[in-house]
Amino acid sequence: PYSQIAVLVVDDDAYLRKIVRSLLIAFAVQRVYEAGDGAQGLEVMNQFRPDVLLVDWEMPMLNGAEMIRLVRDPANSPHATTPIILMTAHTERHRIQQAMQLGINEMLVKPFSAKYLLQRLDLVVNHPRPFMQIGNYFGPMPRPARGAANLGLSTEVAEA
Repeated sequence: PYSQIAVLVVDDDAYLRKIVRSLLIAFAVQRVYEAGDGAQGLEVMNQFRPDVLLVDWEMPMLNGAEMIRLVRDPANSPHATTPIILMTAHTERHRIQQAMQLGINEMLVKPFSAKYLLQRLDLVVNHPRPFMQIGNYFGPMPRPARGAANLGLSTEVAEA
């Protein structure tokens, strides 16, 4: 089911990008693009229009949060609804909340296994959540199980 999608891996760690690329290819993803920071990631996005983004939080130049903020801007970004999987070793509650408020679809905590990468890829490709806009938030609708109350959001769907 993944042979038709393109994935962009944005991380300043070249070794991690190589590992993730190998895993994605093993999952039958045929088009994998790489970028070493958020600025390069935006350039590659505009050039190749990937279907899924895997973005690291900590990067030089333009970090993951800044890149996600630019991508999730429906007024200025043609990629505002591209699924984003955040890769990070930072698991502090405030970081997770910030990532959710930025509009990520899923999160992978480093180090992660092939199994968890495949699970997150499956969620964004085969079980996408509708997007919504409420105030400054633009991103996927929260899952009912965890509820929108954690973000202070209601579950109204944005007009597309």
